[in-house]
Amino acid sequence: MESMSAEAPPRWTLISVLFSSIPLTPSLAATLHEAAMELYRRDSAVAPVAGDLVNGRVTNLKKTMQLGAISGPAFEARLDTERGSGTVRYLLTRQGLELMGVEAPAAAAARPRYLN
Repeated sequence: MESMSAEAPPRWTLISVLFSSIPLTPSLAATLHEAAMELYRRDSAVAPVAGDLVNGRVTNLKKTMQLGAISGPAFEARLDTERGSGTVRYLLTRQGLELMGVEAPAAAAARPRYLN
């Protein structure tokens, strides 16, 4: 038997959708999560999203949102899909970021750098 830690965390641990005007499939949620993670890691503003069934862009809103006990950096995606155009507002959960081993860009920059 494999251990629980070898399994991927549930999607709701990684991404929390605040609003979606289009149907959000598991593969689209994974695509949005990947784009947001890249933006967050690089502290960038915008990233294109493209695939067989989706085209658009994800914007890093550069602010933290909280919904009850869930909080994290906020993102907005404007997408064209096979089911039409729409907007998705979501956040990467702090718990999900910790599970993925990602720290805030400001925290990484604040650590001392050694050149030796």
